[in-house]
Amino acid sequence: MHRDPNVKLDNATLMARRQAALPRGVGQAQPVFVDRASNAEVWDVEGRRFIDFAGGIAVLNTGHSHPKIVAAVQEQVARFSHTCFQVLAYEPYVELCERLNALAPGQFAKKSFLMTTGAEAVENAVKIARAYTKRSGIIAFGGSFHGRTMMTMALTGKVAPYKIGFGPFPAEVYHAKYPNALHGVSIDDSIASIEALFKYDIEAERVAAIILEPVQGEGGFYVAPPEFAQRLRALCDKHGILLIADEVQTGAGRTGTWLACERWGVAPDIITMAKSIGGGYPISAIIGRAEVMDAPAAGGLGGTYSGNAISCTAALAVLDVFEEEKLLARSLALGERLITGLKKIAAKHRAIGDVRGQGAMVAFELFEGGDFAKPAAELTKQIVAEAAKRGLILLSCGTFANVIRVLVPLTASDAVIDEGLAIIDACFAQLA
Repeated sequence: MHRDPNVKLDNATLMARRQAALPRGVGQAQPVFVDRASNAEVWDVEGRRFIDFAGGIAVLNTGHSHPKIVAAVQEQVARFSHTCFQVLAYEPYVELCERLNALAPGQFAKKSFLMTTGAEAVENAVKIARAYTKRSGIIAFGGSFHGRTMMTMALTGKVAPYKIGFGPFPAEVYHAKYPNALHGVSIDDSIASIEALFKYDIEAERVAAIILEPVQGEGGFYVAPPEFAQRLRALCDKHGILLIADEVQTGAGRTGTWLACERWGVAPDIITMAKSIGGGYPISAIIGRAEVMDAPAAGGLGGTYSGNAISCTAALAVLDVFEEEKLLARSLALGERLITGLKKIAAKHRAIGDVRGQGAMVAFELFEGGDFAKPAAELTKQIVAEAAKRGLILLSCGTFANVIRVLVPLTASDAVIDEGLAIIDACFAQLA
């Protein structure tokens, strides 16, 4: 069926078509279909405007349809779109790897290669860790999210909705406690939980890697303290274990540094990136110590669409935009503006128990009557729905579904940010 340009589209009709054509497992946060978007604003097929505080789930740090990225992609499309890099190579792939290597922390030689999605990046990080260490075990953390493939579901530390009905999962994956002061998990508790795994589940000498998000994404935007990363680094060094930083959501400037792990004071062995490095085009990267990255045999890494020429060109434009528009500094300023505004709202409503973030990776957590033992999942759902009615797109997250996260493009104007905060304020005035 081809679209008739004379037929006016509306959200309800499209939702009905969607439900008939797509399986229920493909979720949709809001019953909205987009017609066009620019920077931090979106217009649906009915012409209604929304402020976008979701950013395609951290994909649009440079905003919707940034002119420089659009121009770079258009030029590349006119030259060629695909050859498969492993068959016929092209310079943008190599240049992107060179630039990503240079940006990654650590005073050692690095190499990188490209895939298509964040889950693929994590899968390949595990492959490399196992190839290098000749070990099989992987330790992840409760509350983590690493993807929807079988291996990355195994790594993900949240059952509903990601794991329900999909098991069994790959073996030799274990979960430790992620430090979370708000919910009573100290750094000592977290390290002790890893030591407990060594005692009860798998000997340290059989663990290939420990993987963590510097700031948990789906888990609720909890920040890993630098001290924790430093103790993990020491633990890994003691036992010959690799440390993997999953920067799929935190990377590309979201936290105010190009990579969140730059704040650790120690360097991971492998870094995974995706989402915003492509400016809306699908691409991911695995970056690591040169000797570690060289462990897999020739032909053991890659994929048909991996490092697609169009996506590589888009990613290079993203890097240029970050430099030219000073988006790292903007991320810090934006985060400060968001946190200041949200704390003013929190001062009026006990339901907001915590406002937190790193750079422009900001969240606020809701509790019933301010009681940290009573996560307010239903109120969170209501706030997100009411915000959409008022023209603001928000996302919820968290182990208890009581956290609202903000991933607005770093290119958003202060006026748009303030407009979005005013809508959040109005939602709480009505519902909390």
